[in-house]
Amino acid sequence: MLFNSLHFLLFLPAVAALYYLLPHKYRWILLFLGSCYFYMAFVPSYILILFAIIIIDYVSGLVIERSIKKRTKQVYLLVSILSNVGILCFFKYFNFLESNLDSVVTFLGGNYKPSELNIILPIGLSFHTFQSMSYTIEVYRGNQKAEKHLGYFANYVLFFPQMVAGPIEKYSQLGSELKKQISPIYDNFAHGFRLILFGLFIKMTVADNLAPIVNEVYADPKAYNSISILNAIIFFSFQIYADFFGYSTIASGAAKLLGIDLINNFRTPYLSISINDFWKRWHISLTTWFREYVFIPLGGSRVSTFKWAVNIIIIFFVSGLWHGASWTFVVWGLLHGIVYLFERGLTKLFKLQFKEEASIINFLLGVKTFFIVSFIWIFFRAETFDKAKEIITSLVNNWKVEGKDVIYGYAFFFIGVLVFFDILLKKNRIDSWLGERNELVRWGCYSVLLFFVLTMSGMENLPFIYFQF
Repeated sequence: MLFNSLHFLLFLPAVAALYYLLPHKYRWILLFLGSCYFYMAFVPSYILILFAIIIIDYVSGLVIERSIKKRTKQVYLLVSILSNVGILCFFKYFNFLESNLDSVVTFLGGNYKPSELNIILPIGLSFHTFQSMSYTIEVYRGNQKAEKHLGYFANYVLFFPQMVAGPIEKYSQLGSELKKQISPIYDNFAHGFRLILFGLFIKMTVADNLAPIVNEVYADPKAYNSISILNAIIFFSFQIYADFFGYSTIASGAAKLLGIDLINNFRTPYLSISINDFWKRWHISLTTWFREYVFIPLGGSRVSTFKWAVNIIIIFFVSGLWHGASWTFVVWGLLHGIVYLFERGLTKLFKLQFKEEASIINFLLGVKTFFIVSFIWIFFRAETFDKAKEIITSLVNNWKVEGKDVIYGYAFFFIGVLVFFDILLKKNRIDSWLGERNELVRWGCYSVLLFFVLTMSGMENLPFIYFQF
């Protein structure tokens, strides 16, 4: 079930209405059944995988908390982590590992026949496993009490607004939100409606109008001139941002209708002045997860400069691999890590200090960061290294006049609108910003956003890009 579908627009009000009609003690049952139905709208049988994750981590959490022996705690933490990672690796990386093993054996002169399985990656599995693992790790660390109620823990893993593409929530945050005794109040409905409407606008009129242009150029880059290639690279930067930001905004709005607050996953990332700054603003919940559960256990910043640099590269390597079972994703992550280290080195060498306030220097740094990020996105978007090479080669060499021009349509207009909102909302979220305006401005904005969603949405009902992860 897609957020940008009629199915969801009928499903969400029905769940919200029943949620407030039911007594508080029964609401967890509705959320559980609703989340199961939402997930089963994709591939019904894959709900069993999530049930397995829920049972394993629920039991592991209880045993870890009750155990006196540290060894027992470690064993059950390991069971939880290996189970989650094992499930993820099987569905996401089995064919990738088999293909690479075949290449290595062939290179060494051997003969290996890979047993490629015809399996489909369960939607959002990377998010489920990471979120569930964070729970058992926090219980092991003593920062989280084990949840005794299986239903509430199941809803933590399954909660339908954020179950497919995040944000990745800690149980200390989302668990307490799911248990709140909520009454139907105007503020929750108003904030939820604003977020959903704005998210639909960002997804359906910005991302979905840029997608066909990007797809056309990436399908045959040799046929386009350098200007068109450059535009397609820039368009994809805004497409993936609008797509993922749109999803996260709708997710927050859907949860808010139920009185549940989700963490913000984006904070104007394309206004960043460095790669370090970018990763503090882009997919914030994933960055936080890697920092708390990988980077800090590796020693964090409390190690030698060389070990710290190695830790940074490991984080970006794993981040790239998390995004997809392809070496193009790994290179995408590693390039971010290399630029991150290079910028940090220059900052230390020249003792540079930057403030967040608006200035010409920060503007130029922002432009620099945007173009670096946009170039690296090539490896994220390209299906193979050969296709990435074609894009880069065409960008450099296809200055000839006879090269095809891409049809831009309303692309630059929608990008301009997105940039406008990013600047406007740098220190405020759309629901709060609209809440501070008078009724004329609020309803004027609602009308304009709704008009664009209804009349200028992309021709196809496109799925969200991060659903594949």
